[in-house]
This record gives sequence, structure tokens and C-alpha cells, in this order.
Amino acid sequence: MKPMTLRLLLGGLLVAFTVAAPVSAQNLQPIERIAAVVDEEVILQSELDRAVANVTAQYADQPGQLPPRDVLERQVLERLVLLKLQVARAAGGGIKITDAQVDNAVAAVAQQNNTSVEALRERLASEGLSFNEFRNSIRDEIAVQRLRQNFGQSRIQVSEAEVDAALAAETGSAVQYRLAHVLVGLPEGASAEQISTAEKKIAGVKTLIDNGEMDFNAAAVRYSDSPNALEGGDVGWRSNDEIPAAFSEMLKGLAPGQIVGPLRGPSGYQLLKLVEVRDGSQTPQKLTEYNARHILVRVTEVQDATAAKAKIDTLRARIAGGADFATIASESSEDANSRTQGGDLGWFDANAFGPAFGGAVTGVSDGGVSEPFRTEAGWHIVQRIGSRETDGRSATERAQVRETIGRRKLEDEYNRYLREMRGEAYVNYRNASAAPASDAN
Repeated sequence: MKPMTLRLLLGGLLVAFTVAAPVSAQNLQPIERIAAVVDEEVILQSELDRAVANVTAQYADQPGQLPPRDVLERQVLERLVLLKLQVARAAGGGIKITDAQVDNAVAAVAQQNNTSVEALRERLASEGLSFNEFRNSIRDEIAVQRLRQNFGQSRIQVSEAEVDAALAAETGSAVQYRLAHVLVGLPEGASAEQISTAEKKIAGVKTLIDNGEMDFNAAAVRYSDSPNALEGGDVGWRSNDEIPAAFSEMLKGLAPGQIVGPLRGPSGYQLLKLVEVRDGSQTPQKLTEYNARHILVRVTEVQDATAAKAKIDTLRARIAGGADFATIASESSEDANSRTQGGDLGWFDANAFGPAFGGAVTGVSDGGVSEPFRTEAGWHIVQRIGSRETDGRSATERAQVRETIGRRKLEDEYNRYLREMRGEAYVNYRNASAAPASDAN
């Protein structure tokens, strides 16, 4: 049976699986070597060795893709440093991951691998891996995900104007690109010397690729400063909305396998490879939307179903006698969300509020008022204001475009956040062979 790799288990952080629970310096056993000290945490040499072994296993069928051992150790150690920093930042921000959340995540990993948790435990043991360390790595990964989510919610905003511009730029083909990149990063406010050094490095990498001395994936593993370097720089599938406009225009003229760059972006200099292209378009379907007002009388412990029905019947009779629906809704509806708008619910499709509501609104013509009907919330009457036929994709298209723009922004901003975090941290390398040249002791 082929050993189970981290990519198979988690499909996420390649080295997270190797990270043990945080260990303070004073609790270390003397025989344990330290690879690096990261603020108040440490990375053990044994952790680094396991992480490197995991990455090596990922490339067992393509050993030529990997750089020399010392370069690989530096790549892996830097990723472990970033992981430690993110976990610490999450804890400092009040993010707490419960045992129940870890249990659920472990169960999900087992399910994805078509096995049970107990069988997963046994398989890890057969490979010499601690189940407790595996759980701790899962806990760390969840914490990092939560940190990233919180970062996005607090800092990433997408304006309606941005959504409008993206929709206007859509050609209707919905082309999607699978990309890979090599990034030579630059810090904020980079000096002329740093910019010159980065330019020379990215140009040298491009020369190696152009001359056939190294393929793109191997170059990404060895030279890229991106967090996805150890995955060969794979960025995954992106739509036009998720690609900066300047890059998107360049991609239109490329065939799969071609490379553009060096390109100067917000994070530094990049080489960009078009791996594949696909058509992500869907056939539009017509959808009927309705605009309606409603009045709700809730069924509660204080107001039972009989009393609620009597009240809604009275309100219906007043409207039938000529009273204004919106005025009655403002005075008497028990739906706090729509009451201040005269019961107006805006535009929605027939299934938005459940089958009973949908049946009532479709059962009357524009301007008509339904008979009282019951839902889980209580008793309602509905006045249909209007109806319209729309492209079925339009109801969700703006949300999808907003999400893709937000994802692109989050990736750029979070990578910048990681660089800032790394720049502010105290990192002391104890393993000279794995330390960056400027930090080796």
C-alpha cells in the first residue's frame, strides 16, 4: 500500500502535518536539536526532518524537480516559520480551536480517504507518525484558516463599482485559466538595490527555463518566494475576475505551456505560466422573480395559532375594504425586517421563502392580495407588486463575481500580511545549513 501523503490527507499545507504541538524552550529535552527559534516558539530538527521527508515523498516519481537538500531545507524551514507565526497570531487574536472541531476535521480527513478514524490512526502508526501530532497539525491548520478568514472579513472589501466593472468586462465565454508562477518577492518600500537584485534573480531563473536547464515547476520549488513554491508554483484555476487586468490581457494571447515575464506586480517580480484553459460558461436559464409585500402575525406562546389567525383575518378584511397594504404592514406586521418598509421584500424568486410563500405569491396577479396562509413563522398575507423574467444566472452572478474579486484581493493582501509578520518576527536559525545566508549563525 502506498504511504499516505499530506496532500492526500489534507490537500492543503504540505508541511503542516509534520508540526508538533508548540514547545517552549524550557521544556525541551537536551537531546533534541533546535532548527530555529521563532519568537517564543521553537522548531525542532526532528520536525524539519519529517517535513522535508514529506515533501520528498510528494516528488518520489519526479526527484529531479527537487532542489539540493540544503535549498529544500531552507524552503521547508521558512514555511514552518510562517506556520508558527500564523498559529501564534491566531492565538493572540483570541482564536481558539476546540477538541470537537479537531475531531470533526479528523473525521472528515478519514472520510475523504474512505476509511475510519481508527483505521487512519493505525495507518499513521504504521508509517511511524504520532496521532497526537497529526491532531495538533490539524488544529494548527484550522487556526490558520480562521486567521485568514478573519483577516478577509476585516480588511477585504469589494465595491459595487468593482462588481459592475467586472460584469461589464465579461465577454460571455467565461474562460478560466490554470496558472503557475515563480515569485521573487520584494518588501514594502524596497530599495533600489533590492529591486536590482530581484530583477537579476528573476531574469536568471527565466534564462534557466528558456535554455531547458530546469523546467518551470522545478524552478518554482527552488527559487520562488511564494507560499505555494513547494507545489511547483501551482496557482490553480482562475477566472478573469481573479486575475489582475494587466495579466489577463497577456494570457489571452498565450497557448498552454507558454510563459510570460518577468512581470512586476504588487508582491515582486513574477514569471507566469499558462498551464491549461477551459470554458467555465453555463447556459443561462430564464427565471421569474417577484416583488411583493407581506404582513406576518407570529404564532408564539403568548399568541396561539387561533389568535394569530383571527388577527390576520381582520387585517385581510381591512385591506379588502380599501385600506392601504403598506400602511397596515407598517402598523401591524410582526416581521421586524420588512415592517419599516411597509412589508416590502424586494425582488426574489418563488422558492426564496419556502413553498407556502411561493405558492401564495404565484397564485395572485400583479397588484393582487393573497388569502391568509400559514408558515413556520406564523400567518401571512401577501400583496404581489410585480413580476419579471430574468437571466437565471443574474440572481447569483453578482455574488459570484464579488466572491472571486474578494478572493484575488485576499490572496494579495494576505501574502503582504505574511511578509509583514515575517519581517516583524524574531527568528534565530540554529541549523546553519537550512538558514538563509543572511541569517545563518
